[in-house]
Amino acid sequence: MPLFEVETTSHIMIASADDEATARSFAQSNYPAEEIIRVAHRPRDAWVISKNLLGVNSDVDVCSTARECLASAAGDKLHAVRLYMQKTGVDLEQARKVVESNMSRGW
Repeated sequence: MPLFEVETTSHIMIASADDEATARSFAQSNYPAEEIIRVAHRPRDAWVISKNLLGVNSDVDVCSTARECLASAAGDKLHAVRLYMQKTGVDLEQARKVVESNMSRGW
């Protein structure tokens, strides 16, 4: 089943769906108050996130830390980014990238 990247006003999701309409339906059912900004078909059946492109090269376990922040923030991306910045000392852009990449994996 193909993967679709669905971006809303507050989230980026990766959905396994038969077609674009199903991916849109998935986003609308899970985040009904958010506007869908774009839907893109992923060219392969895998979603790969480069740690180097995200600027992640420290000894911090990024996934665990970002997921802890997302859980503490109850899925609120902005709050999770702030928490991640406080815990790791990274800048806003790097924190945003790490949190969003972990959101796409399904924390």
